[in-house]
Amino acid sequence: MAVGVRTQNLRKIYSSAPPPGATGGFILRGDAKTSRAPKAQITALDDLSLEVFPGEVFGLLGPNGAGKSTTVGVLTTRVRPSSGRAWIGEHDVWSEPVAVRHLIGVVPQRPNLDFSLTAREILTFHGAYFGIGAEERNRKADELLARFKLTDRANQMVRGFSGGMMQRLSIARAMMHNPQVLFLDEPSAGLDPQTRILLWEIIRDYNREGKTILLTTHNMEEADALCQRLAIVDHGRVIALGRPAELKSSIPGGFLLRLRFGHHSPDLLEQLRSLAGVREVRPSDGNGADVYADRGGSLVPQIANLAASAGAELSDVHISEPSLENLFLHHTGRSLRD
Repeated sequence: MAVGVRTQNLRKIYSSAPPPGATGGFILRGDAKTSRAPKAQITALDDLSLEVFPGEVFGLLGPNGAGKSTTVGVLTTRVRPSSGRAWIGEHDVWSEPVAVRHLIGVVPQRPNLDFSLTAREILTFHGAYFGIGAEERNRKADELLARFKLTDRANQMVRGFSGGMMQRLSIARAMMHNPQVLFLDEPSAGLDPQTRILLWEIIRDYNREGKTILLTTHNMEEADALCQRLAIVDHGRVIALGRPAELKSSIPGGFLLRLRFGHHSPDLLEQLRSLAGVREVRPSDGNGADVYADRGGSLVPQIANLAASAGAELSDVHISEPSLENLFLHHTGRSLRD
C-alpha cells in the first residue's frame, strides 16, 4: 500500500552568529549584562504545510536557502522542528522515528558514502542494518548494481568513483531496503546530461512500482519532467502549489518579456500596459521592466516604437514562454537561480 507524507504548520528557526554587517531579516538577541555577542535567529521554515499523496512524485522547487533541505531534514527525522508536526503515512515523525526510518529511503544532497568500502559492501551493509538476510541482500545488491550500471565497479572502493557514480550508488543504497517513500535532495545537481537522464528513468520506474517520491530541486526542467505536483517555496513558505502545467498556465498571459532600456519613466510603463495582449508590467532592477503578455516576439516592434517615442533606448529583450522560472519571477520578482 502506497504511503503519503504530510506536514502541518512546520517552523524551524536556527540560531547562529549573524554575518558581518547583517541588518534587516535577522532578530538579534544579546545579553546586556555580559560581553556575549548577539545571536541571529534565522527562520528556515515559516508555517509550512504540505500533503504528498501516496504514490506520487512530488517536487519542492526553490532557490538555495528556500527551506527545501530543512523540510526533508524534518521529514527524515534528522532535523527537529521548532514547532509543527509531520507524518510519514500514519506515523508521527518525532514520536515514532524508528517506524518512520523503516518506511523511508534518503539520498542527501552530497554523497555520504563510506570510502573504505566497496560499492557492493555499501549496499549489503545497508541491507543488514534493515535486517535483510544474507542471501536476499546479496541478490538485491546485484540487481541494483546492474540497474544503476555499476556492476563492473562493484568490488572497487568508492573513493575513486566519479560524482555521477557516487550519486547513482547513493540512490541504489537508499532503495536497498525497498522503502515506501524515497527522498531525493537535489538528485541531479552537478551531473552530466547522460547520468541525469538515467537517474530520471530510474526514478520513474521506482514510482511505477507504487512508491512515493519527494525530491527537492532548483532545476525547472527536472521538476517539469518528473513531478506530478510540486510546491514552489521561498523563505520557508509555499508560494505556489499544483501540477506543473497548471502553475505555468497561472502566469498572467503566459509569455514574459524582460526588457532593458537606457532609462524609462512611469509614462513609458503605462504605455506598455496599454498594448494589446499585455496583462501586466512591472519595473525591475535599474532600468528594466518585466512584461507579461499573451504573445511574445510580435510585441517587440510595438515596444521598440514606444521606447523610441519616449526617447528611451531599448537595449535588450529576452522572451520566454510559460515556465516555472517565470512563475517564480512573477511571485518573488527574482530569478529562481538567485
